[in-house]
Order: sequence, then structure tokens, then C-alpha cells
Amino acid sequence: MAIGHHVRLCFWLAIAIISTTLAQPNNYIIHMDSTMMPKAFADHHSWYLATVNSALSKFRPNTTTTTSSSALSSKLIYSYTHVINGFSASLSLSELEALKTSPGYISSVKDLPVKPDTTHSSQFLGLSSKSGAWPVADYGKDVIIGLVDTGVWPESESFSDDGMSEIPPRWKGECESGTQFNSSLCNKKLIGARFFNKGLIAQNPNLTFPVNSTRDTDGHGTHTSSTAAGNYVPGASYFGYAPGTASGMAPKAHVAMYKALWEEGNLSSDIIAAIEQAIIDGVDVLSLSFGLDGVALYEDPVAIATFSALEKGVFVSTSAGNEGPFFGTLHNGIPWVLTVAAAIIDRDFEGTAHFGNGGSVTGSTLFPGNSSSTQFPIVFLDACDSLKKLKQVGKKIVVCQDRNDSLGKQVYNVNNATVAGGLFITDNTDLELFLQSPFPTIFLSPKEGEAIKDYINSNSQPTASLEFQKTLLGTKPAPVTTSYTSRGPSPSFPFTLKPDILAPGSLILAAWPQNIAVAVVNNKDLFSNFNLLSGTSMACPHAAGLAALLKAAYPKWSPAAIRSAMMTTSDTMDNTLSPIKDIGDGYQPASPLAMGAGHVNPNKALDPGLIYDAEIEDYINLLCALNYTNKQIQTITKSASNNCSTPSLDLNYPSFIAFFNANDSKPNVQTTQEFRRTVTYIGKGQSTYVASVTPLKGFEVAVVPNTLKFKEEGEKLSFVLSIKGPRRTKETLAFGYLTWAESGGEHVVRSPVVATNLSSDTVSLQS
Repeated sequence: MAIGHHVRLCFWLAIAIISTTLAQPNNYIIHMDSTMMPKAFADHHSWYLATVNSALSKFRPNTTTTTSSSALSSKLIYSYTHVINGFSASLSLSELEALKTSPGYISSVKDLPVKPDTTHSSQFLGLSSKSGAWPVADYGKDVIIGLVDTGVWPESESFSDDGMSEIPPRWKGECESGTQFNSSLCNKKLIGARFFNKGLIAQNPNLTFPVNSTRDTDGHGTHTSSTAAGNYVPGASYFGYAPGTASGMAPKAHVAMYKALWEEGNLSSDIIAAIEQAIIDGVDVLSLSFGLDGVALYEDPVAIATFSALEKGVFVSTSAGNEGPFFGTLHNGIPWVLTVAAAIIDRDFEGTAHFGNGGSVTGSTLFPGNSSSTQFPIVFLDACDSLKKLKQVGKKIVVCQDRNDSLGKQVYNVNNATVAGGLFITDNTDLELFLQSPFPTIFLSPKEGEAIKDYINSNSQPTASLEFQKTLLGTKPAPVTTSYTSRGPSPSFPFTLKPDILAPGSLILAAWPQNIAVAVVNNKDLFSNFNLLSGTSMACPHAAGLAALLKAAYPKWSPAAIRSAMMTTSDTMDNTLSPIKDIGDGYQPASPLAMGAGHVNPNKALDPGLIYDAEIEDYINLLCALNYTNKQIQTITKSASNNCSTPSLDLNYPSFIAFFNANDSKPNVQTTQEFRRTVTYIGKGQSTYVASVTPLKGFEVAVVPNTLKFKEEGEKLSFVLSIKGPRRTKETLAFGYLTWAESGGEHVVRSPVVATNLSSDTVSLQS
């Protein structure tokens, strides 16, 4: 009896707690479809008031009395018409559920505490208003970032000029008018907008451009430019996912957009013209999230145009490409630009399946539609490989087991059936392509999958409801190198180790055009002021924005010095203090051919201790060593009188790659490859640095001298790193790191060292 009484007491106590929770109000941000506002309303605020009143009236079924104005005012906190389409309100869970049935409702998210950093890559990078790169660089103030891309959506709040400084007097750019784009749309944030399509027109004389202007009709350019330098936008999210205050890496930097990528096509002639104009206009940093595969440096428009940028002191950030995880797929392996790989940050997006018995499982999702408290029948179908069988299921939630890497086919089948939702059990952790599904979907780990199968098997009528819009921060491990990021060596120039750096690139939240759908649910387009995108295209503007911070802090630094500072201070360990992993290599430690020197750390880059600098002549010596003809070199340098008296492939670069791939009769004969480097001391007073090298399997690595004693700031000292091994190594890849550690100081200058038997043949890329 005592036990039974205790059970009943616990039951009613639980009911009381649940009832209290349902009645306890919380603040929510409600996203609404503004196109569904009835014409009877004069403005969005009136519509939002009526929507809240209608939801509250569902709790007064026996009365026609409307909620008083004062009560509504206490419920409705803010109406938003710029930041998002929607409002914030104080609602109980029951009231929120009632509101979800309102016409125009898209999604809702709890009103979480926010702070002035992006959602959430800048926070992951350690950027803070209290200390480090942001305050030291004044958030990139007076630096101009140019982007060659698909255009820009100037009405986005990310391009508001609130808090911006005046346009620098040195700026020579313009804001060109065109279709749906007036020059008055530019301001102190978006200071330049030009478009280039004469090459396309020349190739296709009958081609017409519905929007012949810098206005973005794709979304890519709006996303990348706001990632680099977007202003602060409170209340940003993707249908409740990744909520917070959005900002670019350099929120006080100016933006100039050069549209040369079109839905109608992308030609090198237009891209070269765009980069040239950006240099003339006076940009300090260029962000180029595109590239060409399989072309020699002298045929690569990016390589050609950015050499001129180098001569003018313009820093150039480029994307590595999305053709991983295979070696040799990287583009933009240009020795005078920064080549950026993509990483996953410490953030997951989740949904929960709530069982009819009160249990639940949680998995990954980015389904943008509404959560529902409705309990649907749930059935386990094992491998969902029969579309015919799925179509006979009806309005049930199906549970599918990924077998033999059939996940893609199963998702396709469930999407084409008329089921209530799909839960996919898989050990695949590379799910980005599936997360933004057009139907209610959650991807479960095998452990969670066993829990839901046990529930189904132990109940005669199992049911479940699906809840979405959950964001989890601080996930581990992070960062992680993505599988899709392209790997080196670079086919166009393998003799500098590429990529250079790893930066956030997966599921990055940034601004988006208001008229371009970001998702489709129930055959209906969904729109948002922000979108989540993945790719090295997203990593590239992160690095560009961080380079702008360094440019603001050190205006006289060369592009090579900025690149060196970013590379030698990057992180090689994740947030579990283990080596950064590579999804594309089965979560093994990521090699420099996948992640470069490491994951960028902007606060450390402010104070690198030593830098590897390079002059224009160093790059010319490199071109001479490639056996290019004079005309081929001239294509890049624009000079007919290049001095090729000292050709050398050994550029003063903050990384090392040695090829042991001889194809002859003496593969086991030992050989030594040497690399000469010069470092510049940028500290104060005297200092001593001591070298150490992590072992490379099958190789002997030495540094001479292994101690560098600097007497004053600006002093340059040289050393030689040698790698000894067989003419053809059996190891596809061996890597480690050269570290110069300051004696009694805090500076650690790290460079990746790679020995490989991969091909270094660039003959196919030469004429």
C-alpha cells in the first residue's frame, strides 16, 4: 500500500509539474511568412497583434471577448519588419502550440540570451569585444573588403551602416545603378557595387539578363560578403536554428561587391575585369570563393589577376574547392594567395522524437518546418528501399535502417512517399547533404536507433511526435576537417604546401536575399533573411575577414606577412586537446594536405613572434623554375624583362612539402631535400627561438641552426630544414611540424612538414 500510494503521489506530482510547465510563459521569437498577411491589415504590427489575440482566444472557447490592448501589449514584446519577418512574444507552451496553427506561422525559437558575435563562428574562433583581435583591430575599421561573387542584397540588415566610420578618402569605387539596383542603396558599409558580364554577352549575343545589375539573384554573394564583414543583426536564425546576433568577422570593415558570377554563366574575362577593377578602386582584401580546375598558373585568371593584387599589397583569400576527400583535387593552389579549407565548428542542429510513453530520442536535423505535438503511429521498416511499400504506409512516421550505405536512396524514397515523417538510423556522421530535408526528418545514431526500435517492439500501438529547431553549442570534437574540402597537392603548383589554413565552412549562418527560397516544405517555398550554407566558399570569407582585422592592426604588413601570421599561429588541436580529425579519412588526425597549417586563430595571429615574408622577385624566381616560357611568365607578371638568373621553387613559405616519388631503378637510395627559410623577428628587445621537429615516419628531419638569437625588432635570420629519406618512399604521406619556441617567452611559431610519394608532375598543365 505504501509503495502504491508513493507511485500515485509521484504521478500526480509529475502531472502538476507538467501543467505548471505548460502554463509558465517564456519569450519566443516567432517567424512569420509576410506574404500571407491579409490585405485588411495596415501593417505587420497589426497582423501580429491579431495573430496573438487569435491564439489566446482558443483558451476562451465560450466567449467572443478579445484580449484587452494592455494584455496584448504585455504578450507582444516586439514587432520585427527588418531583422526578421515576425515578432517576439511572451507565451506559455500551450499558447505557443495554439499560435503554431495560425496562418503565416513558419517557426518559433525560445528567446535565448544574445551577445555581439556571429551565430556562432566568431565565438568559436575566440573573437570577443573584451580582448584580442576585435578590440585591437577596432573590428576592422577603415579596411575595405572586396568580393568577386554573385552580387549582393543591399537591403539586408547585415549591410546597415549603423556604427560605421566614414568611407576612406582613398576609395575610388562606385555604386553602379542597374536593374532593381539604385546607387542610393550603397552606404558607409556597402561602399561599392559593380557588375561585369561583357564576356558573357560577347560569347552569347542573344543573352539577356533579367536582373542586369549587382543585385544578387543567387544568394552566394550575399552570404559570403556578410560572413566577411556583415554588421551586427540581432535575432538572426534559420527558422529557429542557430539563433543569436549575426555579424561578420570584421563587422566595421567596408564592403565592395564585384558581380562577375551569373546564373547565365561565369567567364574568365569577366572575372579578370572584376578583380582588376577592385584593385583600381582600392580594396585592401579580396575574397574569391571560386576557382578553376586543371589549369596552369599562366592560364588561371585567378592566379593572373591576383598577382597584380599582390603587387599592390592587396591580401587575397581563396577557396580550396569542394572535391574532397581525394588527394590532388585542390584548386587555387596559387603561391601568392591564401588557400582556405573548410571545417565543422562546435554546433549541432537537432530534433527530438517524443514517444507516446513519454520517452524520446534525439538526432540531427535541419527540417525548417513546424514542430508538432500530434502523435502519429510509428513503424519500423528496416531498409526503406521500396517506394511502393512506403506509399502504402499512410500518415505514419517510418523508421529506416541505413544498410550498405543506402541512406541517400532511402531518404529519396521516404521523401517521395506520403508519410508523416522519417527517422533514419545510421552510423554515417557526414550528414550535411541530408539535414535540410523537405519533409520531417531526424537522423539517429545506432544507440538512439536501438531505443526507438525497443519502444516500437514493446508496444502494440507505438506513436511519436516530432520536435525541431534545437541548437546545441560546445559539441566535441571541434573543429573537424570536412570530407568535401579539396586536398592538396595542388595540380597547378605542388611545390608549396596547400591548402594553407582551415576555417569554419560548414552550415554557416549568414545573410540571404529575401526573395530567394531557402527551403521547400509541402511543395511550398520558404524564405528567410538568413541561410545556412556549407563549403570552402564559406571558409574563404571567414579568412578574408580575419585578414582584414590583421590589416587594420598592422597596415604596413605585406600579404605574405599576414598569411604567415595566420598560418604559424593556427591550432592543430581540437577542443578535446587531441589532433584535429578528418571526416574524409575516417576521423584520423587531419594531414596538412587536408587542413593546411591548422585551424585559424585570430587572437594568436595578432602576435606571431616571427613571420615568413616574401617579395615580388621571390615569386618571379619561382615562376622561372617552372620552365615556363618568357611569354607564359609575362602573362602573370605583365613584364617582358623578368630576371630568371636565380630560379628557385623554394619559396620563403611557412610550410614544407617534399616529394619522394622517383620512378627509377634505385627507389631505396637515400636522398636529402633541403629548404632554406628566412624569418623576421617582430617582437621587442632581444629574444631566442629554439627549433624542434616532430618525427616523420621513415624520414630524418634536421634544422640548422636549431637556435635563432635575435637582437632587435625587424632582424632577419635564416635556417635550413632538411628531410632525408628514400628516393621513393613507401609512405603515401608522412607529416609533422617544425616549431620555433621562444625561450622564456610565449611565442610558438609552427609550420607543417610533409613528405609524400604523391605525384608532383605539372607537365600536363604546361604547354
